[in-house]
Amino acid sequence: MEFLIILIQLFVEMSPYIMLGLVFAGLLNLLIKKETISKHLGKQDNSSIIKASLFGVPLPLCYCGVIPTSVYFAKSGASKGAVISFLTSTPQTGIDSIIATYGMMGPIFAAFRPFAALLMGIINGSLINKLFKQEEPTRTLFVEEYSTAENASSFKNKIIAFYKYSFVEFLDDIAPQFALGLLIAAAITYFIPDNLFSGSIIQDGLPGMLAAILIGVPMYICATSAIPIAMSLIAKGFSPGVAFVFLAVGPATNAASFVILMKVLGRKVAFSYLLLLIITSIIFGYLLDYIFLALDVNPLSQLSSIHHHHSSVINSFYVIVSIVFFAFLSMSFYRLYIKKYFEKSKENKMIIIKVKGMNCNHCVSNVTKIIQSVAGTSKVEVNLATETAIIEGNPNLAEIKRLIEEAGYRVEME
Repeated sequence: MEFLIILIQLFVEMSPYIMLGLVFAGLLNLLIKKETISKHLGKQDNSSIIKASLFGVPLPLCYCGVIPTSVYFAKSGASKGAVISFLTSTPQTGIDSIIATYGMMGPIFAAFRPFAALLMGIINGSLINKLFKQEEPTRTLFVEEYSTAENASSFKNKIIAFYKYSFVEFLDDIAPQFALGLLIAAAITYFIPDNLFSGSIIQDGLPGMLAAILIGVPMYICATSAIPIAMSLIAKGFSPGVAFVFLAVGPATNAASFVILMKVLGRKVAFSYLLLLIITSIIFGYLLDYIFLALDVNPLSQLSSIHHHHSSVINSFYVIVSIVFFAFLSMSFYRLYIKKYFEKSKENKMIIIKVKGMNCNHCVSNVTKIIQSVAGTSKVEVNLATETAIIEGNPNLAEIKRLIEEAGYRVEME
């Protein structure tokens, strides 16, 4: 029961961000031409990487919300480095989290987080571009093309195109991976206690940072909701660098979305991104420790006196959005599995009809060709002796009857 509660809580917390990501991707599909993305983010130089990182820092999107947008960039011709740059910088910060960080953790953290996210995005993107050349095609979750703004001239058509792109094709592509990742994230949250490293001897330096990585990488948490946990780490004696590493890797990764990322960019690129994120977060963690030491600032003095944790009560907005998203997700699974299952069952059904008036093998061949010409017919076997036609598939029987009778035979449906 507790696992189910955690699963539901994770789903409710993630739903608004995924919905926002889907909406954002849909708007990009309508408003920004693929040529524009390819022009600014598709080059194998540092300019596309810097633009992607700069674009991502202020956006209020968590990792789940960033995934759809990043996939759209990848599909639209952005270089792997630009995609990784955007993936690195965007979920770590955002206007909301920067403001919250200033209010809860002080000006040093508030200034350092976007600064580090920007540089980490540029560094990681540049290294990915050097490691993986663009001639290796970026994998895509999508069908080849869908009508975008270029084909949707009227406002009504644009709305339809937006809906179908965001909540049909796009969602159908990520739904199975999202469900799998959600189960993994819930299992990790259930089996790993929040205070696993609290009060231990690995509260600063590399051991503490590795502990933060161990907890932060698989966990689902957004840039803003990670702040109280980071505050608690500092309050328990962990160094600012350890808290920063958690603030960096926690929002920028999670098991629920990493599964999708592997399919989009390939396993090598996805795991390279994860490794680079870990390495750069440790480097910047040490840098932050040095800044506090050089400024002779006590990290505890920077924390908000409020020092409260997130309420366990999920507000009504999250609940409403999660219900809406669950409805969309249910429709997606219906299209992917239930509907296809019944369609497949229909395709494999066997139909036997009586064909009167056949006198020779030429008649058999003629009737066979007529039935095969009807869409939905997968296999047909006509028997002259029994005057039957055994049809496999899901063809239009009325059309078959009409065509055979036009050829001069009589049809009796069994």
